Amino acid sequence: MTGHVLVVGDVVDDISVRALTAVTEASDTNAEIRMRPGGSAANVAAWLGSLGVETVFVGRVGADAVERHMQALAEHGVTAHLAGDDELPTATIVLQLDDAGERTMFVDRGANTGLRPGDVPEAAWDGASWLHLTGYTLFDVATRSTALGLVAQARARGLGVSIDPSTVSFLRDVGGPTFLDWVEGADLAFPNLEEARVLLDARGPHTDLDALGARFGHLVVTLGSMGAAYVSGDRREQVTAPRTRVVDTTGAGDAFAAGFLASWLDDRDPVVALESGRAAAERCIAHLGARP
Repeated sequence: MTGHVLVVGDVVDDISVRALTAVTEASDTNAEIRMRPGGSAANVAAWLGSLGVETVFVGRVGADAVERHMQALAEHGVTAHLAGDDELPTATIVLQLDDAGERTMFVDRGANTGLRPGDVPEAAWDGASWLHLTGYTLFDVATRSTALGLVAQARARGLGVSIDPSTVSFLRDVGGPTFLDWVEGADLAFPNLEEARVLLDARGPHTDLDALGARFGHLVVTLGSMGAAYVSGDRREQVTAPRTRVVDTTGAGDAFAAGFLASWLDDRDPVVALESGRAAAERCIAHLGARP
C-alpha cells in the first residue's frame, strides 16, 4: 500500500471491572479494576500500527491527557494529532466483564463530542490513501457533520473509505437505513452479524448479506462463533472463529478490522485478509484490554 491510513474518531480511558468473587449487592465486592487507553477508532489505529501499517490518528481528549494518549499511540508506531479540550474531560468507559470475557459498557463520551473539522490538520491528510471511521462519531449528533464531512473530503482527495458501525444499540436508535444513507459509497464496511441485521432492517431469521454487500464495494461481517465472512459481487469467502480461551472481548472487532485492513490494503486478497483479521482478534481476546 502506498500512503498511510488515516483513522479519525474516539479515544477513551477504559476502566475495566472484573469481580473476583460473587457480587455482594449494596456492599463491597473484591474486584480487579484497571484503567487502560481505549476507544474504538484509537484501538484500530493502535492495531494497525502494531501490524506495521503507517497510521495517523486524529481525535480529541481532555487537555490534561494529550501527552499521555499521544504516547500510548506512539508505542504502537502511530502518529497522533490530539486536540486538547479545556472544558470536557477525556471520554471514559466503564467495562463490566463477566466470566466469559464479555462486557457491558457504561459510556461518557466526554471530549469526543467536541471533535470538529479543524481538529484534523492538513498534515494528517498529506500522503493518506485510506480513511477509517467508526460509528460512534456518526451516531453522536455533535460530531455527525464532522464525520460526514471527512467522508466527503476523503472522496474528493481520492482516498478509500472504510466504516465500522461499532455498536448495535446506537445503530438501532438511528435505524439501519438511515445509517446506510450516511455512509453511501463507502468502499468497505465491517458490521457484526447483529449490526448487519439492523442495517438490513431484517425482521425474520434470514440475513441477506448479498443485499447488504450491494451497498458497499466490499463487505466483511464478523459472525461470532461462526467466524467472519467477506462479500463482494459474486465472491464469497469465510474463515472460522479464533480458537483460544477468551479473557476479554473488548476491542476484538477493532483488532479484526485492523488485521483485515493491514493485509487487504496491500494485495486485496480477501482470504488472506480474513485470516489476518482473525489472527489479530485472537491476540486481542487472549488478554485484558483493547490494544495490542
